[in-house]
Amino acid sequence: MLITNVRNGPGGLLVDVEVAGGVIAAIRPAGTGSGFDADGGTILPGLRDAHVHIGQWAAARQKVQLDGAHSAAEAVAQVSAAAGPGTGLVSGAGFRDALWPDQPHKDLLEAALPGRPVALSSQDLHTLWLSPAALALIGVDHPTGVLVEDECYRATAALPGPDTATVDRWAREALAAAATRGVTAVDDFEFADTVVDWTRRAAQGPLATRVRCVIARHLLDTAIARGHRTGQVLDDPQLTVGPLKLFVDGSLNTRTAWCCTPYPGTDSRGHLALPLPELTELVAKGAAHGITPAVHAIGDAAATVALDAFAAVGTPGRIEHAQLLDPADVARFVELGVTASVQPAHQPDDRDVADRWWAGRTGRAFPYADLHAAGVPLAFGSDAPVAPLDPWDGIASAVTRTDDERPPWHPEQALPLAAAVAASCDGRTELAVGDVADLAVVAGDLTTSTDLRATEVLLTAVAGRVTHQV
Repeated sequence: MLITNVRNGPGGLLVDVEVAGGVIAAIRPAGTGSGFDADGGTILPGLRDAHVHIGQWAAARQKVQLDGAHSAAEAVAQVSAAAGPGTGLVSGAGFRDALWPDQPHKDLLEAALPGRPVALSSQDLHTLWLSPAALALIGVDHPTGVLVEDECYRATAALPGPDTATVDRWAREALAAAATRGVTAVDDFEFADTVVDWTRRAAQGPLATRVRCVIARHLLDTAIARGHRTGQVLDDPQLTVGPLKLFVDGSLNTRTAWCCTPYPGTDSRGHLALPLPELTELVAKGAAHGITPAVHAIGDAAATVALDAFAAVGTPGRIEHAQLLDPADVARFVELGVTASVQPAHQPDDRDVADRWWAGRTGRAFPYADLHAAGVPLAFGSDAPVAPLDPWDGIASAVTRTDDERPPWHPEQALPLAAAVAASCDGRTELAVGDVADLAVVAGDLTTSTDLRATEVLLTAVAGRVTHQV
């Protein structure tokens, strides 16, 4: 395959790129042959979504979408209108209740859909709102039907779902959709045995992206028994073993992110899911077997706990989200060899919630410029279905700090385009001869783009195999 008339990286010179045997075989001045004409577009190393929940993203694509609901009553009305006839489970996704004037409650769902099981998951996946019939379906007695954190995760896993063949089809379709946006690899943080699930799916035919199979906490002993290590290539070369996912706290929208200061008007600092001694023990256990930790920490106090655990064990790793940081902790990322695995699309999504619940602290919220200036490695993801699985949404959010007509929110924390692209491409912006041919070709010169979210992806390839082409 020859890709012609293409810029090697944002603002790069026009070249022709030859792909052979799954690698970049040559990069020559433009005009040396005929092939896929990029017409002055840009070629990049394949984009990676470093944090996604594929199963939940695939399922959310099939559910009633509630991200536009501005109240509990409005969400109920949307679900009721979309429910249709029958007695089966009604599923919705994407509600954000942190700024609602009313509270979700099981009685609201019962009044609208009497006797019907209804399960609605929040945008951040930390809350599950169930009707009385849905609670009965999973054998749970709950006063409000609004389950958060551990209760939410257990109930989500207990709800009936489609059969394995359907889930596999949805997951493969989700990867195909990701490839249309230039994605060549994802880190799947699904709360399941991702190694088994993706080995089965890969056996059904080539996947549209590579998959890093993240290890859930409850499967750590299983992974150790299997001899799995982070970065290990599995039987299918598109699959590798990912890091160990551990939770220190909850989320901003549920006010369960563990913070140094109480949430305004409350005496709550959030939810500490793993105190330092327990976290350190788990990090050490994984590290002793070559399994790198990826620690969920959204609040500033949670990030400090995570960094303290890394320091105690002496292992590098990742902090997932890092949405609010103590300035003193930024330099510790570099000192300890910790990557900030962040999701820039959350910043414009959460700006109003942060202004309310992190009032007075938002200058150090989503602090991408501070992290970049300190030399902290950044890895961008979407956290889909919390945000769309679209790296260009994340890149645009990191560069512009807004996604609507409002001015940028804390523009001092914006990233340069090259840094945002590198954070989406495993730290690089250009291809070199000998690289594995995981690549994306996009229209135009990114350095002159006025709407990065509208970036058109012309071609995506994994090891030279085309997974998307216009």
